[in-house]
Amino acid sequence: MLFQESETVELKEVVVDDIKKEIIAFANSDGGKLYIGVRDDGTVVGLDDPDGVSLQISNMIRDAIKPDVTMFLHYKTIKKDGKEIVAVDIQRGTDRPYYLAKRGMRPEGVYVRQGYSSVPATDTAIRHMIKETDGDRFEAMRCLYQNLTFEAAKKEFALRKVEFGSQQMRTLKLIDQDNLYSNLGLLLSDQCVHTIKVAVFQGTDQTIFKDRREFTGSLMQQMNEVYDFIDFRNQTRATVEKLLRIDVRDYPEIAVREALLNLLVHRDYSFSASALISIYADRIEFVSIGGLMPGIDLEDIMAGISVCRNQDLANVFYRLHLIEAYGTGMGKIMKAYEDLEERPSIVTTKNTFKIILPNINAKYEKRKASVPKAESTENSAAGAEKSLSNEEKVLDYARSHGAITRNDVIALLGVSTSTASRVIRKMVKSNLLKQNGKARNTNYTVIK
Repeated sequence: MLFQESETVELKEVVVDDIKKEIIAFANSDGGKLYIGVRDDGTVVGLDDPDGVSLQISNMIRDAIKPDVTMFLHYKTIKKDGKEIVAVDIQRGTDRPYYLAKRGMRPEGVYVRQGYSSVPATDTAIRHMIKETDGDRFEAMRCLYQNLTFEAAKKEFALRKVEFGSQQMRTLKLIDQDNLYSNLGLLLSDQCVHTIKVAVFQGTDQTIFKDRREFTGSLMQQMNEVYDFIDFRNQTRATVEKLLRIDVRDYPEIAVREALLNLLVHRDYSFSASALISIYADRIEFVSIGGLMPGIDLEDIMAGISVCRNQDLANVFYRLHLIEAYGTGMGKIMKAYEDLEERPSIVTTKNTFKIILPNINAKYEKRKASVPKAESTENSAAGAEKSLSNEEKVLDYARSHGAITRNDVIALLGVSTSTASRVIRKMVKSNLLKQNGKARNTNYTVIK
């Protein structure tokens, strides 16, 4: 038998730490054989204790290589030139990529066989192996990042009185059978790489920006922060019919909620682009990445049929009572506008799904704008002042003066102390203002 290194053969004189790298490379590629007791040039030096060497290798890799690769290794002691050596037969694994546990599922921890050497795999090769092993469904694939934390998710689960321990994470498919986080785990983790961008425009087009934000972190955190951001700008218009006061918000809260949940649950997270929400004077547009699922068209969606792209993510939202059942969201949105002239609309392309919610009160603003100049000249200054919302007045004051206090808000808006405090608290929660100092020295500055 002539020993010579090749793409499927590796020679080692003694057991060294690099053996783990060679085993990973063979298991990630097309398999191979590792001979212990043979020099690189093919010279057989033999081993004093081949059984001990086999046990040493087995113990070395048991906890050092993830996922478990031991079932794909077979040991055999053979004699050559009167000397004993160990042959380790490594098969191609079924749970690729295999990697060094200390280095993670990254190029520095994942190796493949290239020629006569074992080399780090590229990010593209790692993703290809994951896709080959786990299938095409993004949320079910093993996550490239395994150092994840779940503070925001824990808070949301606790708020809704749902347990969130290791067993629940496994049941919800955030963790697989090898205790590795899935991409679903990444989406709910504080390290989630997917974001939502929200922009507020002055008119009915994108000519002038009023505000823009990018929301990051766990989907649970993004969900709450984006809703608060929109809710803060969802103004209320009051009308009086006889002795009855009627308050109507620009957008029905249930419609905003369902449109946001739709954007989160049905988004195609295999795309790295951010989901987009645009707030105009007359509408809000929710643009989710990923078009309709194959075999489904717009008429099916409107009829209440839903094919969920992210089944496991939808199940998490269902457990948290955020969604009641699949396919009910669009019906709730339409029902919220049932008795109104304005109706929501949906626009789909190959890779996007857009829900457009009309501003119920926009028509009253249009009527104001159409009043002849002769009628409006007298009160033009007052009208311009009214066109600004409370938060815009506070932000403008804080920008021009460098900071604003509660007493400034009381004087600026002409409101009570409790109302001023409520406005400030909401703006701090929405990350529009930052609190500085304590007690009488407290002031607030604009977060840029």
